[in-house]
Amino acid sequence: MEERKPLLEVKGLKQYFKGSRQFTVKAVDGVDFVIYPGETYGLVGESGSGKSTIGRSVIRLYKPTAGQILFNGMDISGNLSSQQNQQLRTQMQMIFQDPMACLNPRKKVGEIIAQGLDIHHLYKNQAERQQKVADILRKVGLAPEHADRYPHQFSGGQRQRVGIARALIMDPKLIIADECISALDVSIQAQVVNLMKDLQEETGTAYLFIAHDLSMVKYISDRIGVLHLGHLVETGTTEEIFNNPVHPYTQSLLSAIPQPDPRTERNRVAKSYDYKQAGVDYHVGKRQHLEGTHYVLATDEELAKWTAKS
Repeated sequence: MEERKPLLEVKGLKQYFKGSRQFTVKAVDGVDFVIYPGETYGLVGESGSGKSTIGRSVIRLYKPTAGQILFNGMDISGNLSSQQNQQLRTQMQMIFQDPMACLNPRKKVGEIIAQGLDIHHLYKNQAERQQKVADILRKVGLAPEHADRYPHQFSGGQRQRVGIARALIMDPKLIIADECISALDVSIQAQVVNLMKDLQEETGTAYLFIAHDLSMVKYISDRIGVLHLGHLVETGTTEEIFNNPVHPYTQSLLSAIPQPDPRTERNRVAKSYDYKQAGVDYHVGKRQHLEGTHYVLATDEELAKWTAKS
């Protein structure tokens, strides 16, 4: 796995927001992870842990406070040249959480989907543009004639498919899916995630999949990063995280997943984790290697304590 070149490398990413002269919100505080071509990296954590901020910093909706972001070998953490900007805007796309809020209600779906093509002039004539829109609509399970409808004429799941089509039509190398299923019904969530998996097999696109639903992240992700208070506390493959959670915060998240078997569900004990009471200081801990691609943020004493228990 190490021979492959990462598509995205995030090193020591910090994203601070100044609230006032005295007060600064440290939304993301020194995060490192890599994403390889064609894989899905799941980013999980509770609301306010900094997941969406990381996604927005990576796609440069925010300018990172500190740290380095390398995309396809290109450093995109500083000021971007127009050529870098062009490359970034075509090769990286985002699917947003609320499908209604991110679609222009006054534009037809065909125009919304083709917006990227129009901006970057990625077609020779109108016939080719129309063909590309029709093809991508079919790919996401909608009909080509849907291009003439407006967003309010679709259901939530269909609108999210339009959002996916808008991202995919650019043929990106990386798609950042920011809580893209949390506003949908559970049955529709499964449809959208299955669609994303199928499209990934077909196109080889990599996903940064941001969510707080661990069971969905387990289903779609190759590797997982657990985020808490702006720090990446544990990262590894899906098996490593689910079979051997080391950090107490990861353990508390996994213990909260309901079990489908009523007997095991009856005996399930949800662990609680309080950062202040646990006496853990994320600023003191360092990335400790456990095995394979499994890392945890801990001091040597904490690591000894947590691994001794398990």
